[in-house]
Amino acid sequence: MNAFTAGRFSELAELYAEDAVVETVFEPVGPRRFEGRAALKERFAVVSVHSPVELTSTNVVIRETDDPEVIVAEWNYQVHHRVTGRNFEVANIQVLRVRDGLIVSSRDFHDHLALIVAGGDLPQLVAALDGR
Repeated sequence: MNAFTAGRFSELAELYAEDAVVETVFEPVGPRRFEGRAALKERFAVVSVHSPVELTSTNVVIRETDDPEVIVAEWNYQVHHRVTGRNFEVANIQVLRVRDGLIVSSRDFHDHLALIVAGGDLPQLVAALDGR
């Protein structure tokens, strides 16, 4: 989380196993599943170039589960949108499976819609959804 909010995207892929699977469940358009560290590295590189937001994590809660490999992370991002100047909060949840110190799977529940609305990109989202 710290690497993400600090914009150190090149470090993120190293936290994942070679065969990791990440699902971005609430992603409204585009891929929702990324398989393998190489795909994640590519995804993080795209985000690092195109992200118009500055993020600060708050209210971080890590919950253990009955499965020793699985945790649930909950937090909020305080977001500053550099293009629109808007400041807002976004809720996030991740269900992570960690094995041998590496993330092997993650189901990510981020409020992508809030980011889209704050960026003034709702018309583009509607157009993309109409084109499905």
